[in-house]
Amino acid sequence: MEEYFSATQKMEQEVMFPSLLRGVFPQQEGEAPAPEGNTDLYERYQLLKAIKPMVEKGLASVTDQSPGSTSTDTASDEAPDSNLEERLSHHVNGLQQVLTDLTKNTKALTRRYSQILEEINLSEGQSSS
Repeated sequence: MEEYFSATQKMEQEVMFPSLLRGVFPQQEGEAPAPEGNTDLYERYQLLKAIKPMVEKGLASVTDQSPGSTSTDTASDEAPDSNLEERLSHHVNGLQQVLTDLTKNTKALTRRYSQILEEINLSEGQSSS
């Protein structure tokens, strides 16, 4: 989780002009595929920014939005206690995989943004000489 927060913080510090990411698609080298299909890096940046508060606050904010929901209470009453550890392990593993994917996407986006800035600086340097 710390690696995710570190990668997100670095992305927010480095990506000063997110509009530079419009129309730029992720490179194929070792990056996780976009879950929505062919999204550009600007859309991915917006998604990563939108997800961050949810990860920080945890799922408490999601469950607070639906008070009085008794369907989950009755379902958990019917489940045997011996299955709780297995269910928890399954969800923790899933969360870990999602955080790993988010971290990879965040680092890849930040790396690509830095490359774009380098290309801009190189082209400005060549045009001024």
